[in-house]
Amino acid sequence: MSVGTRSAQGVSEACAGGPAELGIDPDQLPDGLVVADEQGRVICFNAAAARITARPAEDALGQRLEKALPLEDLEGRRWWQLTDPYGGLAIRRRQPERNLLLPGGREVLVSAQYVRTGPTGPVHRVVVSLRDTEARRRTERSHAELIATVAHELRSPLTSVKGFTATLLAKWERFTDDQKRLMLETVDADADRVTRLIAELLDISRIDSGRLEVRRQPVDIGAAVGRHIQAYVAAGLAADRFLLRLEQPLPMLWADPDKIDQVLSNLLENAVRHGEGTVTIDITPTASPREGEDTGTSVTVSDEGPGIPEESMNRVFTRFWRGSKRGGTGLGLYIVKGIVEAHGGTITVGRGPQGGAEFRFTLPVSTPAYLT
Repeated sequence: MSVGTRSAQGVSEACAGGPAELGIDPDQLPDGLVVADEQGRVICFNAAAARITARPAEDALGQRLEKALPLEDLEGRRWWQLTDPYGGLAIRRRQPERNLLLPGGREVLVSAQYVRTGPTGPVHRVVVSLRDTEARRRTERSHAELIATVAHELRSPLTSVKGFTATLLAKWERFTDDQKRLMLETVDADADRVTRLIAELLDISRIDSGRLEVRRQPVDIGAAVGRHIQAYVAAGLAADRFLLRLEQPLPMLWADPDKIDQVLSNLLENAVRHGEGTVTIDITPTASPREGEDTGTSVTVSDEGPGIPEESMNRVFTRFWRGSKRGGTGLGLYIVKGIVEAHGGTITVGRGPQGGAEFRFTLPVSTPAYLT
């Protein structure tokens, strides 16, 4: 059997440290793997490499590396001629990851490792890793959308703050006390809106980087919900708009009270703003979502509005999802999910008993070891 017509098993065995040594088939690797021998001929071309390059493995095996993998840099220069792995510096051992182009202009992330027979010996193998750029493009698009959304949301309150303060400074004596108070109250409200947007950005940054800190202490979840309801009633909503039901006895919940308040505030605000009828909050003991704990606490917030369309439910906790056109950045539920998961909990969305939206989050009680 010639090198160019190796079977799939031969492809795997041709890779250094193949199945016999590592217990893994190169075709199981998530990234593209291309290996060339000391003569520069391809001896391994795994399934991911075939997918990324749109070239069958059997066509690449046995070919010269520069022919099997004809890469160019962003300035149109042929990559293998430029780097010259077999004839370049004898101390060079790798090429860092960078964007290169396949025929047709498709971008791919490429890094290479040179395996030498000695510290400055000839190249024995060239091991090339290929990664599709689509995941990176999605991340970049998401970041661009985040910046655009927040910039748009910031522009309105900042314009208002600037306009009112400039007007007051220029014409202070012309306004009555009531007019001044109204303008200053508007500036204060808009400053609060800017503060909330900045806090959302910080939360997203911490969630995405895995640095969201949870400072646990005992939390009376029923009292926390009660405070939010009282605030809405004090703001003018009817007390019978809310129904709080607690199932006793509830286990002692150890969580970050500020972040739990943030979760409750977002879910209740969504129910009041986007839902209709009675907003029902059920708090019950339940099985813990975390292995090794027996009990947890479940909070369900439901309304009697039109609910969330079935086709949208899988996007509710993603960035920029909005249930309606009534304002907002579309970041709140993404942050809620991040906070709940940072506590080791879970959150789901569905249709409530009265047809409206129903959000249910479950938290482990997380009792400290010294109390157990």
